[in-house]
Amino acid sequence: MWLAIVLAVGMTAVLQVIGAPLTTDAAPQGILSYEFAGSVPNAQAIVNSWQGQTLASAGLSLGLDFLYPLLYAAAISLSCLAAAPHLPGIGSKIGQWLAQAIWLAAALDYIENISLIQLLFGSTQSIWPPLAWGCAAIKFTIVLLGFLTALIGGILALVKKD
Repeated sequence: MWLAIVLAVGMTAVLQVIGAPLTTDAAPQGILSYEFAGSVPNAQAIVNSWQGQTLASAGLSLGLDFLYPLLYAAAISLSCLAAAPHLPGIGSKIGQWLAQAIWLAAALDYIENISLIQLLFGSTQSIWPPLAWGCAAIKFTIVLLGFLTALIGGILALVKKD
């Protein structure tokens, strides 16, 4: 679990550095703005705001994001499994469920990435932005719930040791 956490945090840091130039007027939240563009015109405006090296950063970020879901899913899944026994009542079952659901989030991340790459390569098919948006929304919800479950379970485990 700890190795998975270290690798996921490390990749998060790498993606933050690579993604820093992606913050523009059209993409005030960088790659996050792109994930939630929602429409072809919005996505095109974001891609058009990324020129030269910035466009290369976007491509590299999306490329590395094919490894990242495996890392964060392993870290969160194992953390939820470790936290589950420390959660009261139904919390234990929720922790176990989220340990499985995080892999759905990873799968949705791949669909989202494929959608974003299609747009980055100039596709104007209207399916890609809402597909990316929907996948990102579900993914972030599951990731946040998994992270909070692991955090709460971890805190409860520490408190019980005293």
